[in-house]
Amino acid sequence: MIIEKIFNNNAIIAKDSGKDELVVMGRGIGFKKSPGDPVDVSLIEKTFVLKRNDASEKFKALMADAPAEYVALSYDIIEYAKQTLKARLSDYIYVTLTDHLTHALRLHEQGIHNDNPLLWEIQRCYPREYAIGHHAMGMIEQDTRIRLPEDEAGNIALHLINAQMNSSGNRIADLTRQTQQIDDILNIVKYSYNNEIDENTVSYERFITHLRYFFQRSRKQEPVESVDDFLLKQVRVKYRKAHQCVLKIEKYLDLKLLDEEILYLTIHIQRVTQRQTE
Repeated sequence: MIIEKIFNNNAIIAKDSGKDELVVMGRGIGFKKSPGDPVDVSLIEKTFVLKRNDASEKFKALMADAPAEYVALSYDIIEYAKQTLKARLSDYIYVTLTDHLTHALRLHEQGIHNDNPLLWEIQRCYPREYAIGHHAMGMIEQDTRIRLPEDEAGNIALHLINAQMNSSGNRIADLTRQTQQIDDILNIVKYSYNNEIDENTVSYERFITHLRYFFQRSRKQEPVESVDDFLLKQVRVKYRKAHQCVLKIEKYLDLKLLDEEILYLTIHIQRVTQRQTE
């Protein structure tokens, strides 16, 4: 493994025998070294490859500014998230989360905090990602002795959700709007049935997952599997109240829903409200 670029004493870019470019971190790994020197493998603590060239270039630019310890901390949080979610995350999260944490910690030193007005909605709509964000707060405190405000758990969760959507960059603004829309849809369902939704059920989790992918399909204009007209008519009649709720959602979104989406939303709403109406 050969050193290609040195950021500081503890972080370098290297190339392995397969000519893959890697970010390599370890205490003193770049100390008194020059590009072209072999990497002292005994000093390696963390190694990762960014497959996307555009993400790799942005990460290199970020590494020139971000402290190596913040980069390492972001890496540990991302690895924990991958293991917990059992999901692939876009390479861009190494850029976006590292940049966010660096900015948040620097603002904290100045006594400035980033409020998250959707903290409660994130907890409600994305409980797994929020739990990881909350765990990350402890990791940050352990490494930096800084306890960031709880809003940051929600901010970290948004980056994780964004990375699961395979976004080609930072679309946190879109995701924030989507989170608000999901929360509004849940309220439409709640008030249509005049009852609370049990958020600790498999049906609720599946409904939230469907809504997340619904917005993703809408944004990318992806087609959905067609359904039989007879089946749709049967569902409309059998689950009349749930269907009426879908029509309210359609009006709220100001969007003409496909018959397939109407069918799936109707079924999900019927399932998620079934206990309350029995």
